[in-house]
Amino acid sequence: MYISEKYYDEVFPFSGSWEMPSKCGLKIIEKPGQSYVIVTELYQDNPGTSVTYAGRSLARQICEAKGLRLEDIIYLECNPDMNSKLSFYEEEYYQVTFNDSSPATYRLLSCEEVNALFDRTTDVKR
Repeated sequence: MYISEKYYDEVFPFSGSWEMPSKCGLKIIEKPGQSYVIVTELYQDNPGTSVTYAGRSLARQICEAKGLRLEDIIYLECNPDMNSKLSFYEEEYYQVTFNDSSPATYRLLSCEEVNALFDRTTDVKR
């Protein structure tokens, strides 16, 4: 499963569960007054923990490496389009909110939100 480089600007190495060496695609988009941190699942190119299971730990590692503050970013997870007939391999973006006393919450972004994020008119379809 090859992931198109359109989804990320760099491959970010991180320490996954049990200190397992792991990798994700990383793109940071700066908009006026807001930083969007987008992590992309690399599937077979990731030898360790998935971005979803790394969650808050991955977000903290990215913030530390990039000089960001967790409370100042919007953290998004991307499941890239894998050109498959299976619906769970379609492109999807989720906004992840980390809560102190409960599990993270996930909200699927609409096509319009994704297109606005990337300043494009029509690209994402669902």
